[in-house]
Amino acid sequence: MENQKQNNGRTIRNLVLFTIVVLSIGFIGRGLDVQMGNPPSESLGMLLWLVVPSIFSLLLRAFGGDGWKDFGIKPNFKGNGVYYAISLLVYPVLTLVILLIGSGLGLVTFPSLSMNALGMIVQVFLVGAVPEFIKNIFEEAAWRGYLAPKIHSLRLNDFVGHAIVGFIWGAWHIPYYLYFLDLSILEMFTTLNLAVFIPLSIVVMISWGMVYGELRLLTNSIWPAVLMHMVEDAFLNQLFIDNHIQIIPGTDWLVSPVNGLIGIVLFAVLGVVLRQIRKRKEAAV
Repeated sequence: MENQKQNNGRTIRNLVLFTIVVLSIGFIGRGLDVQMGNPPSESLGMLLWLVVPSIFSLLLRAFGGDGWKDFGIKPNFKGNGVYYAISLLVYPVLTLVILLIGSGLGLVTFPSLSMNALGMIVQVFLVGAVPEFIKNIFEEAAWRGYLAPKIHSLRLNDFVGHAIVGFIWGAWHIPYYLYFLDLSILEMFTTLNLAVFIPLSIVVMISWGMVYGELRLLTNSIWPAVLMHMVEDAFLNQLFIDNHIQIIPGTDWLVSPVNGLIGIVLFAVLGVVLRQIRKRKEAAV
């Protein structure tokens, strides 16, 4: 019991340090860019914002006493094929559901819908998948490789744990939206102002984090999360950037696959379903 308290104390200390670092690094990076006269996008500040969370999490494991046992580096394919399939399909399938609902409500249109357009979507996805896979190894080393298992080790309520992970993950994006992401690109995704978009995006990441987190717990591996994040970046973003879909201005809060209420509900429901599956598996052991 005393050993467990010491472990929890160390975990909480390291989680506090991790949270302080990841929530401040983007602002520190922005300050460096201003001092050096760097452009906001593809700058040193943005690079620090992207890689420091994973580097710091590895340092905590190596030198902060966290160890490597729960890193989840093994793929654990055996018996987890369904969860790997979910990680690859969840964004395309739920995006299709959201867009069909939006189209049925008259809020979403598909200006370039054709076989050629669908072929282009697949082509762009395949070209972008490899670099996005590499990028998301770094990201997920921090979120599902460190933050999620460490929060879970504290034995909090599952939903509280997912909410904490999603909140920190979402809040980490704040300097990205404020400084590093070109406003013209953001406007391709939303008509909301930042004062509304940023809090809503954090809620989105809490709901997404439920699915990422449950896949992490079901497989004991970070790789489903890496693949899921890869698909999100390589598939979902191009729908907006390449103008494959158009959402009636002012309604993206409801029907956008990126930051819409319908998507939040669908991901949360899937997260609950995956949790129920995990609980049944744990009870059967």
